[in-house]
Amino acid sequence: MALVESEKTISESEIAGLVDELIAKFPPNKTSATEFLGAQFDAGLAWVHFDLGNGGLGASPKHQKIVNEAIAAANGPSSYARNPIGYGMCAPTIAQWGTIAQKEKYLRPLFTGEQIWCQLFSEPGSGSDFAGLSAKGIRDGQEWVINGQKVWTTLAHLSKFGLLVVRTDPNAVKHAGLTAVIVDMNAAGVEVRPLRQMTGEAEFNEVYFTDVRVAVDETLGNPGDGWRVSLTTLMNERVAIGGAIPKKATGPIREAMKIWQALQPGQQSSAKRDELMKLWINAEVLRLTNIRAGQNRRMGTPGPEGSIGKVASAELNKDTYEFCVDLLGANGMLYGSYAMTRPETAMSFDTVPKAFLRSRANSIEGGTTEVMKNILGERVLGMPGDVRVDRDRPWHEVPRN
Repeated sequence: MALVESEKTISESEIAGLVDELIAKFPPNKTSATEFLGAQFDAGLAWVHFDLGNGGLGASPKHQKIVNEAIAAANGPSSYARNPIGYGMCAPTIAQWGTIAQKEKYLRPLFTGEQIWCQLFSEPGSGSDFAGLSAKGIRDGQEWVINGQKVWTTLAHLSKFGLLVVRTDPNAVKHAGLTAVIVDMNAAGVEVRPLRQMTGEAEFNEVYFTDVRVAVDETLGNPGDGWRVSLTTLMNERVAIGGAIPKKATGPIREAMKIWQALQPGQQSSAKRDELMKLWINAEVLRLTNIRAGQNRRMGTPGPEGSIGKVASAELNKDTYEFCVDLLGANGMLYGSYAMTRPETAMSFDTVPKAFLRSRANSIEGGTTEVMKNILGERVLGMPGDVRVDRDRPWHEVPRN
């Protein structure tokens, strides 16, 4: 499969041609998902805005839509569905901050789903205040010795590798003393425990690190770059969560429409019809906003504007599924089995009541709605920043719970 020269700007038609060639040579109905995704990576169609040889073509990020739509139409596999945290968050971070060796080692098996990834940021004592984390890494020769606890780690129970941020300099201000590393989730001293959610599933986990040794070569960026590295991850996470561009009237609003249409005429009140139409309009406004954001996106880390889609989609999902449960009446209270399971996919649900419960997490995961509003106010609208009394104090002097 011919690759486009790295110094040449590739056109939409050329990308479409590469996708057609991929599908013709590796028909999805006759090719395993792993083989197909490997071929997609080798063709530069994994993340088209990545560098040539790293799963990309050096194209604009907006051209990925051409690839994804064509593969979906051919019933091809999705890397995001197999490895959502790895595809949407860890891979862009490795692409920007990783060494040549790290990119060669990790990106392809991440994309094919042979190696699942997780993100190890939040802690029991520092959720929204991510820079206040206390998990520590102490340098011992050519290794970091890691101790601490992380929480709300999606799919940690399936992950081969994790993107971990620890404190390596407690004498620096909290944002400056952090370091990001790649950790083997099967290493000695790593313990993953399930966290059962109100859906009954344990999609999230808490992870304990006890004298875990990580080679210094697995550092992303330099020691002390952890905050900047994590911003790359977080900005991509918010786009991955809230920046999707579905077809018109699909997703949660489609479920609401289906339930509405199944109601008896006497159950379809004017007030509920008005509420449904407001939700439909909001869903379409969000879809069009994300299309515009995707068209305007340039190379590199997404900007703070990505928080717009994250905030809007989180609140809309909650409102829509609440409306769905309300329409179902007493049937909306029926849930089925509440047995604890450890799912192999993230953010998955097969019933409206489960979707209603799972949507409660949308305004927390990837940064709370309150934090997103602060980001939008300060970094997009230029409003005065929030009070930060510990900005200039060494981390070890900052009071903690």
